[in-house]
Amino acid sequence: MTPPTTPDHPYASTTLFYDPLTDKEPTPMAQKVQVHLEDDLDGGPADDTITFALDGKDYEIDLSTTNAEKLREALRPFAQAGRKTTRSSGPRATRSRRSGSDPDTAKIRAWAKGNGYEVSDRGRIHQTVKDAYYAAH
Repeated sequence: MTPPTTPDHPYASTTLFYDPLTDKEPTPMAQKVQVHLEDDLDGGPADDTITFALDGKDYEIDLSTTNAEKLREALRPFAQAGRKTTRSSGPRATRSRRSGSDPDTAKIRAWAKGNGYEVSDRGRIHQTVKDAYYAAH
């Protein structure tokens, strides 16, 4: 007997152990996978995987209950004094917006229109227009 190779065979998607010497019908076998966590600090058995972030980098560490509590206790005063943030999947913003607008914006627009510059009624004024305005005043 040959091992099944067609997708419609009842054992096609199962791991089979076939002994060609005995020519016995293949027997489906189950597999049991166990994952044992090891404490990343002391090498003993771990009970927990802890995730944390520091300086913009995310970390994950497997710890025993005792070591996990030590980590939490060490971080507790910093977490209590810190601010909670939300994570974003994109890059972090490095620019900050100025609150309010430039107090000279209306004056710059009026001056620019009177001196042949093209400026819109709203939005950002190009830096070259601003530079020309301040040079003239």
